[in-house]
Amino acid sequence: MEIKTFPSEIVFFDLETTVPNKTGQHFHILEFGAIIVCPRKLEELESFTTLIQPKDISVVSLRSSRSDGITRDKVREAPSFEDVAEKIYSLLNGRIWAGHNIRRFDCVRIKEAFAEIGKAAPEPSGIIDSLGLLSEKFGKRAGNMKMASLAAYFGLGVQKHRSLDDVRMNLEVLKHCATVLFLESTLPNQLEGQWQSSSNIMTRSRSNKQIAPRVMPYVKGGGLGKMTHNVKKLLSKAQGNLALQNLIKHSHSLLR
Repeated sequence: MEIKTFPSEIVFFDLETTVPNKTGQHFHILEFGAIIVCPRKLEELESFTTLIQPKDISVVSLRSSRSDGITRDKVREAPSFEDVAEKIYSLLNGRIWAGHNIRRFDCVRIKEAFAEIGKAAPEPSGIIDSLGLLSEKFGKRAGNMKMASLAAYFGLGVQKHRSLDDVRMNLEVLKHCATVLFLESTLPNQLEGQWQSSSNIMTRSRSNKQIAPRVMPYVKGGGLGKMTHNVKKLLSKAQGNLALQNLIKHSHSLLR
């Protein structure tokens, strides 16, 4: 395959796979999804997704146990990994790879899949694993740091466990986390502890229909009026802070 490099572009990608339930079983890729992003403006330059039919169709469940809807019938007419390998290679090779928990999972699965068809695997120019990055920088304020927990913390909806949907959710989570961390670093004395507090809202789980606590990203106690008052105080103190003013000015586009 022709080697191309794109050192200034980031490719967010995600795999959906089978889940081995016996010793010795392997992961089989069922779906690949990726978006290429310009890091300067966070613009989406290109996207691609495809279901993938494994060599042994029997490894795919007749009915999906998750909400993803990927079943044996869904992948029966899908291309094999070998059929889409060249496209996947062109998307990944030479770019910065980004995703949630990709170091331990997705990167390994990609190398295994290319080795299985006897072709050289794509190589990244760098790796951004948002699981490790956010665990270090954002802490445990969003719970267990799974993508579903982070999305719930920021009110971004339910994780669908479909590759392209999860990739876009990953990017939005990073935008939100980066904004919070930027604000905290800009006004550490005013913001310290305020946005890390949270109230537990009781919500009903769809799966077991039990009431369970859900962490929500707003200040505990005081209600909307107090939160609005605190925001006004922060904005008043930020009048001389050009960086923060610029962020506020462009926040509608950053978090669209």
